[in-house]
This record gives sequence, structure tokens and C-alpha cells, in this order.
Amino acid sequence: MSLFGTGAMGRVVRSGVGRRRVQTVVIAVATMMAVASAVVAGSLMVAAAAPFDHAFGKQQGAHITAQFDPAKASAERLAETGKLADVTASAGPYPSTAFRPVDQSGFQLPTLTLVGRSGPDGDVDRVDLKSGRWARKPGEIVLAASFEGPAIGIGATLRSSHSAKAPPLSIVGFAVSASKSADAWATPAQADALASEGSPATSQMLYRFDSASTKEQILADRKKLAASVGSGALLGTQSWLDTKRAADQGAAATVPFVMAFGVLGIVMSVIIVSSVISGAVGTSLRRIGILKAIGFTPREVVRAYMAQALIPAGAGIAAGAVLGNLLAVPLLSDTEEVYGTVSLSVAWWVDVTVPAAALALVGLAALIPALRAGRLRTVEAIAVGRSPRTGRGQWAHRAMGRLPLPRPVTYGLAIPFTHPVRTLAMLLAVAFGTVAATFAVGLTSSLTAIGTSQDPENRAAVTVTTTKPTTLAPPPPPPVGGSAASTPEPSKPSKPSSPKVAVADPAKVRSAIKSQAGTGSYYGTSQTEAAVAGISGSVQISLYEGDARSGRYEMISGHWLTGTGQVVVPTRFLERTSTKIGDKVRVTLERETADLRIVGESFDTSGSELEIHADMANFASAEPSSFLVEVKSGVSADEYAHKLAAVVRPLGGDATTNAPSGQEGVILVMSAMAVLLTLMLVSVAGLGVLNSVVLDTRERIHDLGVCKAIGMSPRQTMSLVPASVAVIGMIGGLIGVPAGYALHGLVMPVMGRAAGTSLPSPILDVYEPVQLLLLGVGGVMLAMLGALIPAGWAAKARTATALRTE
Repeated sequence: MSLFGTGAMGRVVRSGVGRRRVQTVVIAVATMMAVASAVVAGSLMVAAAAPFDHAFGKQQGAHITAQFDPAKASAERLAETGKLADVTASAGPYPSTAFRPVDQSGFQLPTLTLVGRSGPDGDVDRVDLKSGRWARKPGEIVLAASFEGPAIGIGATLRSSHSAKAPPLSIVGFAVSASKSADAWATPAQADALASEGSPATSQMLYRFDSASTKEQILADRKKLAASVGSGALLGTQSWLDTKRAADQGAAATVPFVMAFGVLGIVMSVIIVSSVISGAVGTSLRRIGILKAIGFTPREVVRAYMAQALIPAGAGIAAGAVLGNLLAVPLLSDTEEVYGTVSLSVAWWVDVTVPAAALALVGLAALIPALRAGRLRTVEAIAVGRSPRTGRGQWAHRAMGRLPLPRPVTYGLAIPFTHPVRTLAMLLAVAFGTVAATFAVGLTSSLTAIGTSQDPENRAAVTVTTTKPTTLAPPPPPPVGGSAASTPEPSKPSKPSSPKVAVADPAKVRSAIKSQAGTGSYYGTSQTEAAVAGISGSVQISLYEGDARSGRYEMISGHWLTGTGQVVVPTRFLERTSTKIGDKVRVTLERETADLRIVGESFDTSGSELEIHADMANFASAEPSSFLVEVKSGVSADEYAHKLAAVVRPLGGDATTNAPSGQEGVILVMSAMAVLLTLMLVSVAGLGVLNSVVLDTRERIHDLGVCKAIGMSPRQTMSLVPASVAVIGMIGGLIGVPAGYALHGLVMPVMGRAAGTSLPSPILDVYEPVQLLLLGVGGVMLAMLGALIPAGWAAKARTATALRTE
């Protein structure tokens, strides 16, 4: 015996599912969309959090990685900071320095933070050796596991780029630090020796605290450290919260909007399933009475109507789980996990929990109307049949009849008041569909604005470079498990790291630009790597010469560069270093060091890689590697670039026209997913309206027959049915548009915080008044489209057939 019975019970269930095809499709599609969204959201949350948390706990990761000036804080004094209140464990001090190595082929690697440690273990940040062994003597080095590849392996040698006479360092191991406290490790003596040859040394301390789970607690802990060592001794800090965010942000930024669609889908599914089953009960009173008359018990009636909801819901849930897994793949594949536990598939318990929860919700939604069917008296059910209760909605008919509109229209306007519960469900379906459409329009507009704001250099018409490659330098080895989000954009000119280039004199290139006819404005720029105290690894730094306002990034707070001694940084920099606008940071470029004041917070979504911006005059050795030129009005950029290239190419440079940069892959994936989920939600809303109108039309087929008999034409019938949903669509639009607008304003900042940045107003304020008006009209159109098929069916119904229908 099956769950819903066999024999007569099975025939009743199969008949109900097969006969009510609209009801079956609506339930299946609604549950499919809800489950797909929930599976994607659940899988992203698991992929974002679990691997890092596991690795961080296993390695006793540092809540704060701090860099101190050894000239202002002795080793003994730093060791005493480990005894401060709320400090549960500490390690250090370790000598630390910025180190830019050159491999055996002459290729320069990025600037690394090298720390001198006698072993991988300790009370804090127990570094995990993935291969090889730890450095035991000078001349040996251990690299982060992300650098291991065909060109860089155990036994390979590296040299410092600061001195051609520097002794080689042999790679003896590769390791992983969940805290990201360093990119390379050597013996303390070796770290001191490298510091004496190039960048100044700092002292690194690693701390764990009782309370370090929020940004506010991290800031409070940082203040305690700064106060304990005196003014100017603390050079910078790195928070574990920012390290965690950088590790999981590939998936984390997508979670909020997918969850928003998932919640919308689940709520809509519950509303529609409850409405559909309630409507099925309301239009099947006579059938229910007959079932009871031939021996069906109230419990069997409840089971029959529950089955009519759960069977299509089960099919929709299964399809939704499969669709959710397919949708999750492109988002999970964009998530970089460097701790050895990469998961590019949905967690098994997500595939179990989400469908089970969805099935339970659908069951509860169908239970109430099914219980109503079970409680109906047999005689009452047979006598009433499908006729609505006497007198229900009559006041609405009288009121609408006074309007100066055609009678079929006023008749249609009064129909929703006959079944207020069904009307409410239809209204909510339209409202949720409008919410989804409004939210999706804002989301895709914001994502487009994010994509276009991230490459301000391409706003210029022409790029003039001062370098022209003559031979190709070997490419850097790809980091193991690296993602596109952590790779510098190829469209941005970068300062050459290989000596195999022809370099034009920037002064001569600048002079050629000035003398070229059609030049409007221009500024020089250079992108290279620098070391910042308090941050492990190198930081991308963009240097500007001249008036670079046309190439400025969107500002969240503060202002763009106005002179020397200033630096503009992204939100993640402020969080990682626990600094704020007005603070000073120490930046080292090659052998030059400058203390720069933070004057602005820029909007930047370049993944875990930090990019800061400063005036080129801060560093005497810095020179522009390219010039961004705006041409005068009416001047062709292509012709200008062609003429200028003829002048600068003999000098060793080049001039090219800029092309608009395309959208990043993750933005395209998110936009496509938003459109897909919106189409599914709007389709479900339309099917919900269709189902409700079908039920209303079937209930009133006899009344329509009477109207046809006294002269109502098919055209008038076509106007009657859409009129019954016009007001519902209008009210749904009036509710849905503001709700979708508010949802966008709620979700976008959460997505920004998940990606490690705040959002400027141009990213948030994307709605135009005309857009909102059209979206409101869209609610009416959605309701009308849902009523179109039943209206055609009612118009084609023969008068005699309609009159014979009971």
C-alpha cells in the first residue's frame, strides 16, 4: 500500500493531477524555482565558510598579524605585549622584510613578505608544510604553496632583485599559512641579511584574542597593541576577518542576491500552493461530496488532496535540486580555495536538507485547504456544487455597476470580491513577480555599473606607452588554485619587471603628446608593486603624474589625490590594516620608503589583490610607463593614435586607441543568473494568475452562458475576463515596485560587504523614474497575460454548452 493508497484512492489522485494540468504545472514550477535558488545559496555559503574555518582553527591562525618598527620597540618589549589582557596566545617577534626575488630564468616574481622563523610550529600560526622541509640554515627559503609550479619547485634557486651579487636562495619547501602572515619564510639570520641589502626590516608579532569575531573587537584589540608600545611603533596590522573574506569572497558576494531570490521563491511557492489547493477544493465541492457518498472517509479525502499537491511538488523539487546543482557550478568554480579542500560540487547535506524542507513547506501549505475538504458535509457539498455562496460580492457588483464603463468591464471588476482569499493570493503572486522584476533590473544595472567603474584608464581615448617589448619574457607560473579575480587586469599597462624591453624616454614621449595636434588633456601613470607595512605580500600601486581626475576611481569617502604625501586605498585595505582616513601608512617602492596619509576610500572590486593610488612625485625613481590622452572634440581617436604612433615608435613607445573593456566573468554569471531566476519567478506569478482565472472562469461558465444568451459578444467576453484582474495587477504593481526598490537597497550593500567593499552612490542609485513607472505597468501586464488564455477559452465557449454546465 502506497503513501496515498491504491485502487480507488490512486485513481482519484491520478485523475486530479492529470485533469488539473494548470494546477500541476504551477506547483511544479513554483517549487522547482524555490529549491533551485535555495540549493545555490546553501552551496555557496558552505563553500565560502567551511574550508577556511577548518584550516584557520587547525593552524591556530592569528587574529591580528602586526608589524612593528624595531627602532621604536625592542624584542623584549614586543614579547611583553603577549601578556596583555584578552591576549590568549602570541608568537614572535620575527624579523620581516619585503623581498622581490628573481628566478633562474631572470623573471622577477612579485614582491614577497619574507619572515624569519626557526620552525613552522608555534603558539600562533602553525604553518602547514605541504612539501619539502623547513629552512634550517642561511641560503634556504620556503615559499607559499601557491607559487609551486613547473618553473618553481624544490631545489630551484632564487636571487634578490636588489643586488646582482646577492647569494642564491635554494627552495627547500612549500607551505600554507591560513593567516596569510607571510609569502616566504627563512631563518631569522637570513631575513636580517636580506633586509640589510634592500627593504628595511620590521618586527612581526602574531596574536590570538579572547574576542576577535567582529571588526569593532579587532579595532579595540589593535588600539591596545598600539598603546602598549608607544607612538609610531606599530606600523600596521592585518585582521583575520579580512583574510577570511578574501578567501571566500569569490562565492560570498553572490550569496545575498541568490538568497533574496530563494526567499521570494519559497514564499511565493507557499502562497501559490495554498491558493491552488484551496481553489481546487472550492471548485470540487460536488466531487468531494460524491467521494464521501461512495465511502471515502474525511482522512482519505485529505490524503487525496494532499497528494494532488505533493506529487507535482515532488517532481518540481527534484528538478529544482538538479537545476540548483547546475547553476552552482559556475559560481563555485570561481571560488579560490588554497587550503587543500576545494569543493566544486554542492555539499550532499544541502541536496538533502533543502528538498526536505521544501517538501515540508508545500505539505503544510496544502494541509489547511485539504483539511477543509475533509470537514465538508456530504449533503452540503453535493447541494452547493461549484456555485459561490449566495450574496458574496453582490455589493461590489452594485458599486461597479455605477461606474461609467461598459457592463462587461464593470462585471469583471467585481469578480475578485467574490473570492477574497483567492484574490489575495493572486495579488501576492503579482506583487512578488513585480518585486523580482524590479529587483533584477536594479541588480543588473548595479552590476553593469560596477563593471564599467573598475577600469577608469579605459575612459581615455588613447593610451601612449613608453615601453615596447623586443623579446618575450617568460610568463609567471600560475598560482595553484588561482582564480581570475586575483590576476591583474591585462588591459592595464604595467611597469616592466623584465629587463628585456626597449624603454622610451618619458620626457620625449610627453613632449610628443604636447606637440601633437588634437591633444586635449593627458596624465601619466604607472602600475607596479610595492610593500606596505602590515600587509603580507606585495600590493599593486598605481602612480599618477599630472591631473589624473579623469582617471579617478569612484570614491566612497574622502577625496581623490590632490598632491604628494597622499594615498587613496580601497575598503579592504582599511579593514585589513585596521586604519581609517587620516592615518599614515609606510609604503616601500624598490628601495624608497614614504609615509603617506590616507585621504580617500576608493571603490575597488579587484578581488583579494589590493590596489592603492598615489602621486608619482612621492618616489623619485618612479617614471610613467604610459600616458592616458583625451583628444579634442571632433578629433578622431584612431587618426590621432595613428599619427602619434608614427612619432613615438622610433623613440621606443607606442600609441593605441582604447576599446571599452568587457564585463568580468563573475559579473556576467551573476547577471545571467539574476535574469534566469527573475524569469522563473515572473513565470510562476503568471501561472498563479492563470490558475486563479481558470478556476474563476470555470465557476462562472454558467453565468457566462446566460450573458451570451442575452447578447454578450465574444469580444465583450474577452474584455470581461482581463478586467477581473486589471485592478489586481495595478495594486500588485504599486506594492511590488517599492518593495523591489527597497530589496535592492538592502541586498546590494550586503553584497558589497561580502566582497570586502562599500558601495558608492552611483552603484546604488540606478533606478530611473521611467523605469519604475514601466515596472509598475508591468504588474498590470503580468496579470493581463495570465488571464489571456482563460479569456480566449471563455470567449470561444458555446452558449448552449455553458448553460448546460452545472
